[in-house]
Amino acid sequence: MALPATQIRRGMVIVFNGDPCRIIEFRHHTPGNLRAMVQTKMRNLRSGNNFEHRFRADDSIEKADMETHTLQFLYKGGDSYHFMNTENYEQLEMDEEALGDNAPWMQDNMEVLAEFYNGKPMSLQLPQFLNLTITDTAPVMKTATKTASSKPAVLENGVTINVPEFIASGERVRVNPSTGEYMDRAKD
Repeated sequence: MALPATQIRRGMVIVFNGDPCRIIEFRHHTPGNLRAMVQTKMRNLRSGNNFEHRFRADDSIEKADMETHTLQFLYKGGDSYHFMNTENYEQLEMDEEALGDNAPWMQDNMEVLAEFYNGKPMSLQLPQFLNLTITDTAPVMKTATKTASSKPAVLENGVTINVPEFIASGERVRVNPSTGEYMDRAKD
């Protein structure tokens, strides 16, 4: 469906040069006695590249027809990650490149939200927090406090994050997978 460029909003997905692109930032700009324009910063959902583009106010844009499905991660085989659509039990496969930064955070039976364009997954949204076990870190310091410095710790999935000095190996912690930050000790 064609919309005027002045209808662009943050988070919207449009078709630009044949690819679905998410609007990250936009600014409606009218310089002096010139024509109005919309300056946008977009992310190509196929390639993951960020770029900027300026639309004239009278340009028309096409809103992408995106579908959202819940997928369950089944297993990793070589460079392929296998998922099952929880609505119709259809299985699909994504490579590590398509998953990008989400790949190391995949755990068996994890449910993720996937956005589809023309029947192909374009982006995955991980849960807000993951509970993981620390497999290796420096010993606990007796004088450690929460506001003291941090130390590196290796999680069960192989990702290294920074944790407070009072966290020991074998403890379960809550981690934000989108930023890779330690949140607190897991309550499970």
